[in-house]
Amino acid sequence: MTRIDYQTLLDNALKSVVKEALIHAQFNGLGDGTHFYITFKTRAPGVVLPDFLRIKYPDTMTIVLQYSYNNLHVSDKEFGVQLTFDGKPFFIRVPFSALVEFKDPSVDFMLSFHPKSSDAADNDMELPLEEKNEPVSTNKKIVSLDDFRKNKKN
Repeated sequence: MTRIDYQTLLDNALKSVVKEALIHAQFNGLGDGTHFYITFKTRAPGVVLPDFLRIKYPDTMTIVLQYSYNNLHVSDKEFGVQLTFDGKPFFIRVPFSALVEFKDPSVDFMLSFHPKSSDAADNDMELPLEEKNEPVSTNKKIVSLDDFRKNKKN
């Protein structure tokens, strides 16, 4: 006989609270200072995210739904929303199974989740990186590509 996985049952019940809050925002908008902080696993199966964000946030990412979001769409298993990063709009999709945390600071409300780890995601960012056993030097100067571009233009 298998044991009852109470943590999964609890997570699923609490995710329905998040889903209902997002559905409310989808149809009624957010008002009265309401805003959501949503933290999720960026490499979880089903997460759709621009590559530059997945590289910048290789494990988890927090998005804020407050003033500037568009096209919020909620389904039974996921939500999608258009957000602006670096002045450009991008659509992201997050399955509820990837959620780590949901907060609404306007009413001091927070939920934490325990997403299951997965060995494979349906994106190519999950390919294992080759490990190099080279000593890390503290003398190397790290140069940002943006710094190089600025110097090149001058």
